[in-house]
Amino acid sequence: MSLWTSLEPASATVDPGGSTTVRLRLRNTGDVVDEYRFEAVGDVAPWTVVEPQTLRLYPGTTGTVELTFAPPRTPDATAGPNPYAVRITPTEHPEAVTVPEGNLTITPFTEVRAELVPPTVKGRFRGRPKLAVDNLGNTRLTASVSGSDNGDQLSYDLHPSNVQIEPGRAAFVKATLKPRQIIWFGSKEERPYKFAVQRSGVAPLDVEGTYVQRGFLPRWLATFLGVFMALAITFVMLWIAYKPQVRSEAKERLDEAGVSTLAPSASATPPPPPTPTAPASTPPPAAQSPAAGGGGGGGGGGSEEEKKAPEKTAATAVQALAADDPGGRHICYRVFVTGKGWTDAVCDGETAGTVGENKALKAINVAVSGAKRTGSAAFVHDPGSTNGKGDYNGKPWSFAPDGIDNYFGSTKADAPNMLGFTINVDDGGGSVCQTTHVRNEGWHGMGCDKPGEGEGYIFGGTLSNDLWLEAVKFTV
Repeated sequence: MSLWTSLEPASATVDPGGSTTVRLRLRNTGDVVDEYRFEAVGDVAPWTVVEPQTLRLYPGTTGTVELTFAPPRTPDATAGPNPYAVRITPTEHPEAVTVPEGNLTITPFTEVRAELVPPTVKGRFRGRPKLAVDNLGNTRLTASVSGSDNGDQLSYDLHPSNVQIEPGRAAFVKATLKPRQIIWFGSKEERPYKFAVQRSGVAPLDVEGTYVQRGFLPRWLATFLGVFMALAITFVMLWIAYKPQVRSEAKERLDEAGVSTLAPSASATPPPPPTPTAPASTPPPAAQSPAAGGGGGGGGGGSEEEKKAPEKTAATAVQALAADDPGGRHICYRVFVTGKGWTDAVCDGETAGTVGENKALKAINVAVSGAKRTGSAAFVHDPGSTNGKGDYNGKPWSFAPDGIDNYFGSTKADAPNMLGFTINVDDGGGSVCQTTHVRNEGWHGMGCDKPGEGEGYIFGGTLSNDLWLEAVKFTV
């Protein structure tokens, strides 16, 4: 093959969200007419447009092809030098391929978003929100986090207080808020505060939240104690005032009757009302027989329905494990996969879902044994999102005791994709671990909650509205 090529310029620079053009000049130095096809290769090929895609040259003539690079303003456009190449394939001699190479430098940009989860926390002595910091730029983000409020009413314990986040990833900062003064009696008070995400050389990014401080004892109890004390003082004063007359009259009557008696004992005061406690978990009902099937209302089924095998849910699987290991802790689960439906139930760290098939999860079914009960909520895609994140969609937590199915998410045809979830066992009194496989990110690291620490739950998955769950694993 006889072909001369030249990239002008050989090295170019472009801003994410912008574009730049490089010219490829080539000359047919052979002795026959030939047609050439052009194809961009390399990491920047998806953002490269070649015009024209084919060029016909006579011997000794020169042609020009324009390469337009337009990297998006996303973390995928990695900052720094990015080598690229153009594959030139002649029609007459397809085996004689020429690949001129160049270099495209993508300039760095920084974009940070932060969100409090949840934005409002409540408590008497402390609150434990989480600050989610997303790096939407194309370079590593280094920032420090601090908390403040008007009047210095709260103290802040942040872990970690400094974060380093790779492009396209997020970091969670666990915070513990403590009021400097305790409200012993009275109603709750709202204390606004804010977290500042500080980067070098730029203004801090402020995220506002609210801590609702509750009174240690309710106001009605303070009123009751005040009235009770007033009545007690009044009774004592009256007793002291009339005590001699009462004793004299009683003594005279006793002397007349010739009867002696013991002095009466003081009346016992009623005990104070018990301290309010969280409602106990409902004990699990007796396990259903295989013929009874699971859930669902309605009665009467016909003979064909009676012959239909019961659905094998997570509860079916965990009940079988509990029968073999009555004293053990187990969790079983299955997932609803787009286009496939419910998977078979698996247990204790096995994979439920698909990997590499680009199929989103719509719902998850879990059941536990030896863990008292489980609670969960689904974090789903939000079509109306303005910040690039999903939402809990206003759905409350769902709970189920040992041996009973717990469902979160939806299996409806138009149900949104699941991005993540929160889950706990024994209302946070036990530990549950999870890891998730997220589209374009692969398996995330294993995360576990610690009883008595944090919010009493663990979050798994992603906040990004453009990603979704593909598979999950759980252990308890």
